[in-house]
Amino acid sequence: MSAEAADREAATSSRPCTPPQTCWFEFLLEESLLEKHLRKPCPDPAPVQLIVQFLEQASKPSVNEQNQVQPPPDNKRNRILKLLALKVAAHLKWDLDILEKSLSVPVLNMLLNELLCISKVPPGTKHVDMDLATLPATTAMAILLYNRWAIRTIVQSSFPVKQAKPGPPQLSVMNQMQQEKELTENILKVLKEQASDSILVLEAALTLNKDLYVHTMRTLDLLAMEPGVVNGETESSPAGLKIKTEEMQCQIGSLSLHCTIDEKRLAGYCQACNVLVPSSDSTSQQLTPYSQVHICLRSGNYQEVIKIFIEDNLTFSLPVQFRQSVLRELFQKAQQGSEALDEICFKVCACNTVRDILEGRTISVQFNQLFLTPNKEKIDFLLEVCSRSINLEKASDSLKGNMAAFLKNVCLGLEDLQYVFMISSHELFITLLKDEERKLLIDQMRKRCPRVNLCIKPVTSFYDIPASASVNIGQLEHQLILSVDPWRIRQILIELHGMTSERQFWTVSNKWEVPSVYSGVILGIKDSLTRDLVYILMAKGLHCSTVKDFSHAKQLFAACLELVTEFSPKLRQVMLNEMLLLDIHTHEAGTGQSGERPPSDLISRVRGYLEMRLPDIPLRQVIAEECVAFMLNWRENEYLTLQVPAFLLQSNPYVKLGQLLAATCKELPGPKESRRTAKDLWEVVVQICSVSSQHKRGSDGRVSLIKQRESTLGIMYRSELLSFIKKLREPLVLTIILSLFVKLHNVREDIVNDITAEHISIWPSSIPNLQSVDFEAVAITVKELVRYALAINPGNHSWLLIQADSYFATNQYSAALHYYLQAGAVCSDFFNKTVPPDVYTDQVIKRMIKCCSLLNCHTQVAILCQFLREIDYKTAFKSLQEQNSHDAMDSYYDYIWDVTILEYLTYLHHKRGETDKRQIAIKAIGQTELNASNPEEVLQLAAQRRKKKFLQAMAKLYF
Repeated sequence: MSAEAADREAATSSRPCTPPQTCWFEFLLEESLLEKHLRKPCPDPAPVQLIVQFLEQASKPSVNEQNQVQPPPDNKRNRILKLLALKVAAHLKWDLDILEKSLSVPVLNMLLNELLCISKVPPGTKHVDMDLATLPATTAMAILLYNRWAIRTIVQSSFPVKQAKPGPPQLSVMNQMQQEKELTENILKVLKEQASDSILVLEAALTLNKDLYVHTMRTLDLLAMEPGVVNGETESSPAGLKIKTEEMQCQIGSLSLHCTIDEKRLAGYCQACNVLVPSSDSTSQQLTPYSQVHICLRSGNYQEVIKIFIEDNLTFSLPVQFRQSVLRELFQKAQQGSEALDEICFKVCACNTVRDILEGRTISVQFNQLFLTPNKEKIDFLLEVCSRSINLEKASDSLKGNMAAFLKNVCLGLEDLQYVFMISSHELFITLLKDEERKLLIDQMRKRCPRVNLCIKPVTSFYDIPASASVNIGQLEHQLILSVDPWRIRQILIELHGMTSERQFWTVSNKWEVPSVYSGVILGIKDSLTRDLVYILMAKGLHCSTVKDFSHAKQLFAACLELVTEFSPKLRQVMLNEMLLLDIHTHEAGTGQSGERPPSDLISRVRGYLEMRLPDIPLRQVIAEECVAFMLNWRENEYLTLQVPAFLLQSNPYVKLGQLLAATCKELPGPKESRRTAKDLWEVVVQICSVSSQHKRGSDGRVSLIKQRESTLGIMYRSELLSFIKKLREPLVLTIILSLFVKLHNVREDIVNDITAEHISIWPSSIPNLQSVDFEAVAITVKELVRYALAINPGNHSWLLIQADSYFATNQYSAALHYYLQAGAVCSDFFNKTVPPDVYTDQVIKRMIKCCSLLNCHTQVAILCQFLREIDYKTAFKSLQEQNSHDAMDSYYDYIWDVTILEYLTYLHHKRGETDKRQIAIKAIGQTELNASNPEEVLQLAAQRRKKKFLQAMAKLYF
């Protein structure tokens, strides 16, 4: 052991559990040390590190007596170091996967050139001119290994590589990296020039009919001792690691020395090839279902696709996503005019649905839509698919249960009993469901007998109904369900009550729903006929209002109002309130959408509702919400701020919130000191978004803090506030609310990127108790509010910028660019006009620059740097130096108007030897309109024209 090694071992003796690392020069001193080292389970340094160290030391230049740098000398020390590097590579069995992963291109190039040298490949001779068949086996193998690496390296260099984040700048490290980069580029340039020769060498190797040999550690040692003799044999008599002809051919195909096959990847390649190239009859039996489906789709054999899908329901071999993509493709063809595909779409959808329910997924929307109008053929096919998709002898209880539940749900969704009986009498249904389950289901369906086949047989008038009382009642109940005519509903109920006094006919349909605050009053009516009539009229009116059938809703409510006025002042006020809500909805859905103000009578009724102080009147919260939202939407700010009664502000949280919003809107033009209501509104919303905390003792005795998101600290819950805001449409009110929530989002301590919004300066800049605010809920609320606001007005540039900033803050850079560009487009006629500077501020441009940079679109970065008030040359030049750019690069040069940037591009391409790109840059800089001697108006016009074209090109890319 050397003295230096001994000193190092002594210095580390205090840490006996960590063995010292072996230095490279120790392998020069002890010949057998390398093999001992490589036999260790985890050698330190690792084999690839040793290769780097050996070659690095062997290639160090020397300095002569005149202090001049000389090439590395060809002495014994350097030859041994190169041999050691080759021996380590031989130990790794020349596995290119390992070597390429850990060694740089220059190091691996040097290693393989040393292999060529020691394998007696004449220097300077083209490999393509050498006859592999007459060369020694180890020489031929060295040539093949080098050329395989050359082709692999060329292919690998064409892939984009994510650059590692640079650490602190160190000049020596940067110089070393730059040198290695330039050396790699030079090697790649040579390899690419020789690529055609390398391919010819590899193709020639495929014709060899002899085994080859590759050097091992043993043969390399023997060559070093006596060149030309290996184990007593001449080089024409092979020695080393034997590579069979078949294995060598596979190695060339996979460009790897060792024949390691990824079976799954190979199967994928085969499937892809089968899709592109039709298989012959001799191999068609070996096709996978995946390939068979593609072939059937290409040939239009859709019945075979259905057959494959049914068989796959037993094996689950096809991915669900693939089956869904096939259905989407068929839907698209059907929509393009192939009406014959409608039936095929249903059948494929049915197959997919059965597969879904067998695996425990929900029934798709497509199936429900296609099954809206069932017929005998559809049900027959569905039963066939179900029967062929389950092996009852082998199926698990889970699969059987899923299938049984599906068949029951299909029955419950059918209107016609004859279709129900088709399913319930089927062998699969009888097998899967117990007798009790079948009887219960059939009884449930029989109770719905008035629905049987009504679409086929017209219902006769109830005056002509036969004598059977049960049929009479069933038919009348069905008419009661369908009718929206108040007079007809009343007549049917009178008829029904004349037949039986035991039934409560308001329960006939489970779709009839009345708010719980009303149901107690209505069901308290003593007369059963009146009770049924009031309940049904109100339920039907509410349903018609929900589905926007406002004319029938108004008829039903008017009839109900007329009825209850006779005996119940309380219900009369209830109906007046509901009719007010109906009139609000009618106006908002009608003339209100075009901006026409509501009639003064409607505004007066809304005020009257808000000021109403009648005791014991059941009130729905939604009416108060709608009334306040109505006043805000139609800018009745004077009433909300000055005329609303004081008691309302205390008793009605929506009036309080509306008053604060209206006052804040009114005070916006005034000085900041007068915006007291903005601070009040801020405090109200902060309270709503705060969480209440409770201390709870756990089973281990520790006290933990429990946060309740929906707390009652504020005047309403956050979900109620969000529901109320989504009733607003007035742009200024929505802008104020968005501004408030954005500011609240920005005050959190851990925020990295602020979101910008209009009027953000009117809000307080801090919160006394940050820990009490549920900032996660605030972030969710911001997203929901922006989404809602843009649904109201997709062309509001301020809201689009908030959406863009939100995506930027969450590192979704592509989506952020989409909305930054959309914000500019909506206020510039798709960039045909100049984007206002208050839209594309320097902050917005800088964020767009960062988005492009992180998306590796470096040329876009350079162009956007021109948009800043002060052009950011540093960022522009740095981005243009990046060669791994994912944008159109030199195609964007026509959008650059700054001559300094174009001059830098010319210099950069000249330095890199990129002649074509340099010419493009020179052509761009030579345009007369960019001449510095032009008048300022001409230069501005040239810049504006390029801005327009660039932004339009970006919009097409990201929209």
